[in-house]
Amino acid sequence: QVQVVESGGGLVQAGGSLRLSCVASGSIGSIYGMGWYRQAPGKQRELVADSMKGRFTISRDNARNTVYLQMNSLKPEDTAVYYCNADVRPVHGGRSLYWGQGTQVTVSS
Repeated sequence: QVQVVESGGGLVQAGGSLRLSCVASGSIGSIYGMGWYRQAPGKQRELVADSMKGRFTISRDNARNTVYLQMNSLKPEDTAVYYCNADVRPVHGGRSLYWGQGTQVTVSS
């Protein structure tokens, strides 16, 4: 069993910053990659790209199976549920994509 858990979301004023964390744990053989997505109300889930519009930075701590999303200069349109996924080879073999439950980020104007 593999678990993916995000944390660090919350309410922030426009122009503020947040740092999200995502940890993968459980029966992990190896991790091929981890990434961030977001889904705003009424919109499709989209990939959060590194240096998105020059405001977001993604970093990874391989030793801790953790990926971070540093978000600066936040705007109300960044309001969304932020999801993390992990592309994993479990210890029993195979390969699967695991998703976290998401963390809410709300940016007030």
